[in-house]
Amino acid sequence: MSLRRYQSWAGLAFSALWIVIGLYFMFLWFVCRIYVPEGHSLQLRYKGPLVLPATEAPPNRLANENEIGVRDQMRGPGRHFYNPIYWQRKIVPDVVIVPGQIGVVTCKVGDELPQGEFLVDGDLQGENQARQKGILRKVFGPGRYRANPYAFEFKIVELERRRVGNQEKTSGWVEIPTGYVGVVTMQTDNKATGLTAGIQSKVLQPGLYPVNPNEQEIDIINVGYSESSILSSKQTDQQGNTLFDDQGEPLAIAGSGINFPSNDGFDIQLDFTAIWGLMPDDAPEIVRLFGNLDAVELKVIEPQSESICRNNGSKMGAIELLVGETREQFQTDVSTEFQTVLSQKRISMLYGLVRHIYIPQDVRLPIQLGYVSDELRLTRDEETKTARIEADLREAERRVELEAERVVVETERKRAGEMAEGEKLAKEIAAETERLVAAIDRQTADLVAKKTVLIGKATAGAKQMQEEADADKFRLAVQAFGSPAAFNKWEFAEQLPADLDLKLFYAGEGTLWTDLKTVQPTIPLTKP
Repeated sequence: MSLRRYQSWAGLAFSALWIVIGLYFMFLWFVCRIYVPEGHSLQLRYKGPLVLPATEAPPNRLANENEIGVRDQMRGPGRHFYNPIYWQRKIVPDVVIVPGQIGVVTCKVGDELPQGEFLVDGDLQGENQARQKGILRKVFGPGRYRANPYAFEFKIVELERRRVGNQEKTSGWVEIPTGYVGVVTMQTDNKATGLTAGIQSKVLQPGLYPVNPNEQEIDIINVGYSESSILSSKQTDQQGNTLFDDQGEPLAIAGSGINFPSNDGFDIQLDFTAIWGLMPDDAPEIVRLFGNLDAVELKVIEPQSESICRNNGSKMGAIELLVGETREQFQTDVSTEFQTVLSQKRISMLYGLVRHIYIPQDVRLPIQLGYVSDELRLTRDEETKTARIEADLREAERRVELEAERVVVETERKRAGEMAEGEKLAKEIAAETERLVAAIDRQTADLVAKKTVLIGKATAGAKQMQEEADADKFRLAVQAFGSPAAFNKWEFAEQLPADLDLKLFYAGEGTLWTDLKTVQPTIPLTKP
């Protein structure tokens, strides 16, 4: 009975345990579970234990482990389990920065900055996370950022423009196009890079730059050459057509363009064009002194053009400004002085051109007529010189033709003489050759006859010696064998064929014919 009771209590305890586990998982799944969607993060604030006391994080600070307050670390998308009794949970969207924008971040927690400073070095997370209140020096380009809104506040900035006098300052997402440079103005010191507040000497090349509006501003300056002209206004008729005087010169309106009195008291007007520009290294100095290129043209190019042309033109008379050599000297003096003045202000000049000089007709006409008369006289002199030179040329041509004929005749005579001398020399060489050939033929015949005689003698001697050797050989052979009969036997044996097959058989006296029957099978038969 006690065993059954024990089993009953054990069953109840086991059932109760499963009920507790089930309730725990139900509480965990339905109460503690929180789902963070894509593009969002989970911000957590620790409330502390229910009964036991806990330390609360200092004001304007993120809470550390076991401290009451907002935690630094946020959880990303997905399923998370946090007890709402101990944690305050808040789903916050991530910060998205699209191309063409930057993010300027303000840190809301941390220590106060020193007096006069407002930029903070640091990042959103990690070891370099910002620890002071203020605007982060670093800006954030396009992308998605998981930033704790309790600690960091994002400001989305595109391209910002600000007018300061005649200057346009840009910041934010700055694009410097080709043919331009960016002049940087620091609004505060940067100890990390060693830059101080003010206009910087190093310029930004063409490209895209994320610029913190609280730290830097950019002046976009056009580099290269530009054209500035000061032109006289022309007199026109009712239809707007330009009017000309009797000599075809356009009529200018008095007082327009660059006007000045010549040193002989005549009113002179002229048109002037300057081709000027900036090099990239000179752009910061131009921004520092003038602000922008419009101010350079207004304060430097136009005033200096008028001043230099007036100063140099007033030193010359009207006729000197009209005649070629002195007018060219005037152009050179103006261009040289203009280039000197601009180089002192860090401005490059390519050309300074005096384009047209307007001289009153009553002054210009006598000068032009006198100049034309002189030119006509010079023309007549040149024509006379040309005629004389042409006559000398014709005479020289005839001399050349005569000399050419003489050279042809002399050449033909020398050629005939050389041909005759060559033929004579050729015949002499041919005759000498024939004589030498005949002498060589005679010597050849003598040598052939001598060869024939020598060959005949040698042949006869050789034959005689051969026969004497043969006779001597037989004599020695006979002597060697002892008698002529022995020699003949040896000679007979030498003449026998090498494959001779001898058969010996015995026959008694008077039995040869009878014994032939037994010998016959051993004698080889030959075919007829």
